[in-house]
Amino acid sequence: MNTPFFIARRISSMDKNSFSRPIVRIAIISTALGLSVMIISIAVVRGFQQQISDKVIGFGSHIQINKYDFNTSYEASPISLDQEFYPDIKNVSGIKHIQKYAYKLGIIKTYTDLQGIILKGVGEDYNWEFFKRNIVAGNIPDFSDNKRSLDVLISKHIADKLNLSLGDNLRTYFVSPQQKNLRGRNFKIIGIYETGLYEFDKEFIVGDIKNIQKLNRWEDHQIGGFEILVDDFNRLDDIIQTVYKQIGYNLDATSIKHVYPQLFEWIDLMDVNAIVILTLMVIVAGITMISILLIIIIERSQMIGILKSMGANNLFVRKVFLYKSMHIILHGLLWGNLIGIGFCVMQYYFGIIKLDQESYYMSVVPININLFIIILINIGTTVISTLMLLIPSMIIGKMNPAKTIRLS
Repeated sequence: MNTPFFIARRISSMDKNSFSRPIVRIAIISTALGLSVMIISIAVVRGFQQQISDKVIGFGSHIQINKYDFNTSYEASPISLDQEFYPDIKNVSGIKHIQKYAYKLGIIKTYTDLQGIILKGVGEDYNWEFFKRNIVAGNIPDFSDNKRSLDVLISKHIADKLNLSLGDNLRTYFVSPQQKNLRGRNFKIIGIYETGLYEFDKEFIVGDIKNIQKLNRWEDHQIGGFEILVDDFNRLDDIIQTVYKQIGYNLDATSIKHVYPQLFEWIDLMDVNAIVILTLMVIVAGITMISILLIIIIERSQMIGILKSMGANNLFVRKVFLYKSMHIILHGLLWGNLIGIGFCVMQYYFGIIKLDQESYYMSVVPININLFIIILINIGTTVISTLMLLIPSMIIGKMNPAKTIRLS
């Protein structure tokens, strides 16, 4: 029989009318609030990171393969579609999909407005999962036919700004350094998307890559480059090294993290915020538990004296109060998990807290619940709080049985 644990349980059952009862409740509430804040903070930070990463990757994929002279002007020199690695590279471990693409700068002209845009040309092999999740009106274009299609997908931002709607013609003009005259195309709006990522929504429309091939006077086998999607973003650096070995010496593979470094550096900075919040909450919970343990020890000084007079050593008595403290911590963790996970589930399914989409790139607070991380937070909070409790429990060793019984 674990005697210290039995005594700790008896103390807990007899605490209903004790002086420390309201203090214990405060400790439980403090632990619960601290844990719930940690769970919610991690879920929100991970939600922001995932949502923004998914949106950036949705426009540019994980890895882009181009010629070495590819630059940020979006007017790339063409490469041949007939490459040794295409499309077999998709069978490499970690690579989910490969697709061809090309960019072309253009200007949309309406009766009253002009709008600069980037036409992203894609083909029949394009993965539409991202745009299917973000389409708000119309349908996804179908470029599986060999015939050139004039259907395009535009953003809600562009549609609202230029007063455009589904089925409207989209008069767009293009020019390249090799051409002196503007060349126009009458596209048809077949779908409207909205991602909330303003920097991309204000620029990108998606159409058939055959239009760019014709505008640039490329051959049918010439494209701007390849895009590769991977299974695990955390393995991106390793996978891109594998891609380098597969492609030719005249081609370059670029990670999405290097194409948009500012966005991904900002995403990484969110981890610092999460660490600060976790540290502060654990410290607050630890200090609270130290305070309540000192109060309980003082309140039970007579019992400590009696136990010592009956032959109990300091370790035995310390175990009694550590078990008592663990009882409080576990109650706090139980309520903290219920509050934290409950809030995350409600926010995930009902989107209770809204955001300004122009400032935060999304209309509701995003949530990403990871049970493994929640378990680690619980374990970490329990271990650190218990270790911090060892310090005040040492006061028991300095308590004289005769004096504590007489003073009580």
